Amino acid sequence: QVQLVESGGGLVQAGGSLRLSCVASGRTFSNYVMGWFRQAPGKEREFVSAIRQSGIFTYYVDSVKGRFTISRDNAKNTVYLQMNSLKSEDTAVYYCAAASTYYGLGSRGSWSYWGQGTQVTVSS
Repeated sequence: QVQLVESGGGLVQAGGSLRLSCVASGRTFSNYVMGWFRQAPGKEREFVSAIRQSGIFTYYVDSVKGRFTISRDNAKNTVYLQMNSLKSEDTAVYYCAAASTYYGLGSRGSWSYWGQGTQVTVSS
């Protein structure tokens, strides 16, 4: 089992920044692809970003490219999501997730472990 705990959410004005963190425990963090999803009220949970085990390869949904940056620190068992130039449409609960493989990262079913989520609210 892998336990994931997110932090760093909050209320921010449009154009502002937030950095989300997700600390993992339970198994070898560096063995897992790590990712972020988000779910806005009344909408499906959607893929946001992912980073492979080495930290070299990263993936983003088109709507956040150039604004969000995912990174990881394997020594600290932590993955981060730096979010800049936030927009009201970024408002959602953000979930950290872990997967054993990078195939099918856009699909919720490809991810084995999930955190409880952290709320991000962007006011316009």
